[in-house]
Amino acid sequence: MSSPGREPPHVGRRSVLMDQAVRRRRHALFLLFLLAGIAMSSWVTRTPAIRDRLELSTAHMGLVLFGLSLGSMAGISCSGRLVSRFGTRPVIVWGTWLLIAGMAVICWGSASASAPMVTAGLCAFGAGLGVGDVAVNVDGTDVERVGGRTTLPALHGCFSLGTVLGAGAGMAATAAGVPVHWHLAAIVLFAAGLLVYAARAIPPGTGRAAPEEPHEGGVGKRRPAVWKDGRLLLIGAIVLAMALAEGSANDWLPLLMVDGHGMDATSGSLVYAGFAAAMTLGRFGGTFFLDRFGRTVVVRASALSGALGLLIVIVSDNAVLAGAAVLLWGLGASLGFPLALSAAGESGPDQTARVSLVAVIGYVAFLVGPPGLGFLGGHVGLRPAMLVVLACVVCAAFLAPAVETGAHTGGSAGRRAVDADVPATADDVGSA
Repeated sequence: MSSPGREPPHVGRRSVLMDQAVRRRRHALFLLFLLAGIAMSSWVTRTPAIRDRLELSTAHMGLVLFGLSLGSMAGISCSGRLVSRFGTRPVIVWGTWLLIAGMAVICWGSASASAPMVTAGLCAFGAGLGVGDVAVNVDGTDVERVGGRTTLPALHGCFSLGTVLGAGAGMAATAAGVPVHWHLAAIVLFAAGLLVYAARAIPPGTGRAAPEEPHEGGVGKRRPAVWKDGRLLLIGAIVLAMALAEGSANDWLPLLMVDGHGMDATSGSLVYAGFAAAMTLGRFGGTFFLDRFGRTVVVRASALSGALGLLIVIVSDNAVLAGAAVLLWGLGASLGFPLALSAAGESGPDQTARVSLVAVIGYVAFLVGPPGLGFLGGHVGLRPAMLVVLACVVCAAFLAPAVETGAHTGGSAGRRAVDADVPATADDVGSA
């Protein structure tokens, strides 16, 4: 018999094992986000060399790039259903293998100067990225709840860090004259090794939908559609605004600084590097403020920071001031997407469908918003076109209370997982 007030030894051992499993799982997700960031920026930094290798005009290169958008939208649209049926682990693993296979096909297409092959590789790359995106975010939300620690901002920070590392490696390879296919082949091998190492720590079953509850007549009772949830749609609106703020910078910031503020190309690229660094800093440092001030305050402060940075970039004619304001823009855009995804997962039952819906809204903002800004900028100029982004970000500041779901990480869900000697599932946490 154990002494009063003390846990039995076997409970303590289970608790330690559980903590170790959650820690390994968290580290594995860090590596998977880093992998995606490195892969994406490695491709992006070599697009000029690939265009030259394929001998394509800008218009024809746009058609090749359309394969990436098409694959991404196809992947993200089916990812939620796949996670609900099979759980996050197989979707993460096979989605990431598809991403790696797509990059391998891009290598082959670049080496053989085949535009159709590069397009097909980009389509597979985008599909793998889209399929895996919802799955890793659902798993990250579950790790937050089971582990009792804010995790998603740091996970997305690893993606941003990966883009910085991949961009640096891409620029070094370009400066050294390394052929594109050899550079990307090295990334394929590196990514495959990371995936094999990380996949072992992801448990099965997370995110899988529970059977529908029966009612009279023995027929399963359908759950209400998540898109009818008003709070979830408000969270989606926040994601739309903050993803647009991030995506517009990714696509247009260097050109905005060159055409709108008279900078040279090198300075424009340096300003974009500052934006990426601010995003990374905001995501890694955001947890400190989130744990002290809460989600609503952090989302509102982020939106106001992004809005202030955008406003200065739009109205100021001082190139140095505008370049410095980009840091506020990057800090402001850094936390909206991961915090809204975390809130979506906690907003009600059927976590996978909720995270999937919000992620799809974010992808639409990433993939459709920037081209729309380009069309508008062709008529009124890029600086005035950014007023659309500014208006959306200001709206996100007013909608910030929607992310306060009332759910808390850890607590009884974590204890329940220890008592059962198995990781808590998303449904288990949601009912805690």
